[in-house]
Amino acid sequence: MKTKIISLLLFSLLFISCEKMILKEQPSENPTEVFNYLWNDLNERYSYFEYKNINWDNIKIKYQSQINDNMSENQLFEVLFDMLCELRDGHVNLISPFNISRYEFYLQGQNNYNERLIRENYITEDYYVTGPFINDKIINHNIGYIRYDSFMNTVSHYSIDYMIARFQNMDGLILDIRQNGGGSVTNIFTILSHFVDENTAIYQSHIKNGPEPDDFSDFQIAYAEPDGQYSWTKKPLVVLVDRGSFSASSFFALATKAIPNITLIGDYTGGGLGAPTAAQLPNGWTYRFSVSQTLTLSGYNYENGVPPDIYCTLTESNVSNGKDDIIETAIQLIENQ
Repeated sequence: MKTKIISLLLFSLLFISCEKMILKEQPSENPTEVFNYLWNDLNERYSYFEYKNINWDNIKIKYQSQINDNMSENQLFEVLFDMLCELRDGHVNLISPFNISRYEFYLQGQNNYNERLIRENYITEDYYVTGPFINDKIINHNIGYIRYDSFMNTVSHYSIDYMIARFQNMDGLILDIRQNGGGSVTNIFTILSHFVDENTAIYQSHIKNGPEPDDFSDFQIAYAEPDGQYSWTKKPLVVLVDRGSFSASSFFALATKAIPNITLIGDYTGGGLGAPTAAQLPNGWTYRFSVSQTLTLSGYNYENGVPPDIYCTLTESNVSNGKDDIIETAIQLIENQ
């Protein structure tokens, strides 16, 4: 329990820090100073240089040559935008009053989620909306389908209990988190508490805590602990993911690797296993970046995308015939067990 609380507190503090910016006492709009401030801060605290094989010194040389003190705000933003995109990290953003930089992680793979396809072919018009979840029995199959589109939406034990009770006579459950861009990691533990029957270690995390490349804290192990009135531990649960499953969705996907009755099907996730912190530049712009790493219990780092247990993507021919390849694969897996 203590280890889980420590892990949850770590990530809560990291995400909360996005609202508590580091303020500089003497604001400056000097482009050179702004550039150096951003580069230096990431140089000391960004957590994935080595993993991604990024030479941050070379990147400094590349972009510093584009900086001059007579450039406009827009020109400065464009240079910093391009520099931050070199990190290939959806948790890295520069935020100004007129623009926000971003790395389009979900474009690294095809879109493997078609909402209309599911509504027209897999669930009825009378589907339930239970808290943040759309859920229904899959047409012509004894399988429950649950759609969770954002970890930003708070999950209650009541919602999970209600759905498990509703589907208790089903042969299996499908939890669809494709194109779920993440949100609160707390929701991960609320959901998983209904899918374990004992305290279960699910992943390990450490935080960058010094300026040297190897300056990281000791690993802390996160646990899923049983909770709620109803549980689902004896029958299969299939979790559907794709490149649009980012941040908290990747944490969730990573956790499934440690729970025996859960199978991950779809494409690689979008990554985002580094919790972000935030700060403020001398000119008042804010930015955020990853300052931690989360690995499997055996030490694998899947920051570039958690791999599915069964790889599957949508095919044009099946979609045109009203079939979702990933759901069909999940159905086949459940019915063959």
